[in-house]
Amino acid sequence: MRTITSHAIGLNRRQALIAGLTAGGVALAVGLGMRTNEPQPAHEQLQQAAQQNPPTRNDQVMWSYQELARNNPQNAEVRAILAATYLQKARETGDPSYYGKAEQVVDQALTIDPQHIDALITKGTLALARHQFREALAIGEQALRISPLVVAILGVIADAQIELGMYVAADTTIQEMVRKRPDLSSFSRVSYIRELYGDIPGAINAMARAVQAGGPASENVEWARIQLGNLSFNQGDLDAAEHQYRISLQLLPDYIYAIAGMARVLAARGEYAAAVKAYQQAILRMPLPEFVIGLGELFESAGQQAAANQQYQLVRAMQQLFTANGVDTDLELALFEADHGQNPQAAVAMARSAYQRRPSMKGADTLAWALYKQGNTSEAATYANQALALGTQDATFFFHAGMIAHANGASTAAYQYLQHSITLNPTFSPLHAPKVYETLAILKQVHT
Repeated sequence: MRTITSHAIGLNRRQALIAGLTAGGVALAVGLGMRTNEPQPAHEQLQQAAQQNPPTRNDQVMWSYQELARNNPQNAEVRAILAATYLQKARETGDPSYYGKAEQVVDQALTIDPQHIDALITKGTLALARHQFREALAIGEQALRISPLVVAILGVIADAQIELGMYVAADTTIQEMVRKRPDLSSFSRVSYIRELYGDIPGAINAMARAVQAGGPASENVEWARIQLGNLSFNQGDLDAAEHQYRISLQLLPDYIYAIAGMARVLAARGEYAAAVKAYQQAILRMPLPEFVIGLGELFESAGQQAAANQQYQLVRAMQQLFTANGVDTDLELALFEADHGQNPQAAVAMARSAYQRRPSMKGADTLAWALYKQGNTSEAATYANQALALGTQDATFFFHAGMIAHANGASTAAYQYLQHSITLNPTFSPLHAPKVYETLAILKQVHT
């Protein structure tokens, strides 16, 4: 599954199957490994990656408005725009330190004019990026009371509602949004809510309309195109996914999300050396946790545990960096630690705390998996069932539910869940897809 609120911590975590990695790939993994006792190395990695990229149009606007802000200390509009450029910079670089800069100037704007709508929208968007969804919802509702005709406010509200598990309310908000302004922003949210309800053809159709509505190639348009490719990948259609990723690379060369998408496709096809190279390219340009986890799981799937651990150390350093900059990463970290950590009790504690703040299907699935890894399979089943209640067709959800059912002795349900996971996407995970086939073989022996 994806998130439309932030690129900070990706939810599409597992990339594809792999074996036979080269020594050069292992060497890079060691080179990317960072100490985990302080966030600064990860920040330096992000800064070094950003320095390789040429200035963007957003950089030019940001520099101009920094000067305008210095020369116009009482201008709320200038500060609202500057804050928005900082958020876009965080999106383009993966550097969460821009969140603090955005917060400072947007709060200045709201001190000057507490009802400045663009500033409120930016503040709500910042809260979404930091995974502070209840705060984002409150800000969105405040802005809507002031200016009920501004459609962008509905996007803030809908994103928060989805992450808080308020799916019926989110559907209503999104329908109102697309009725008022059928554009990339509204169609992409229609796609996401359809995906959550299990309507994959409808989700693909809506995301294709989002791409079409976006106009000329830009980062936001290409982000939507990548989501269109991801929808195909998540259904096991590698050709359709590759088609979208390659179009994106033609229109926006070196777009990291397209490069990472290609890495997943290459790995799923067994082109392992090419997949590693693609991940390396993406990480060197923007070392986001989702890319680093992808490379780490490629190494782990090939039996290169030491090399994988280097990647996982970098992920933890990045998590510390996000936390230091106000991002709530407990849900993502709980799932990561459930898969790769050595302390299942800590993973459960993080998952419980995160679920209280984000009672979504993703929160339920994460808590279920953490409980399973702890050995509390009975309680895990309750949350696994909750994660599937909306009808979302996510292979990882069904894998988790199947393994939990198997642990509880519910062999029929386990078989159905596991079979469905690989029917949805036979290469959904480099680590877990093989476990699905192994467990299905065991279940078949039991029933024969």
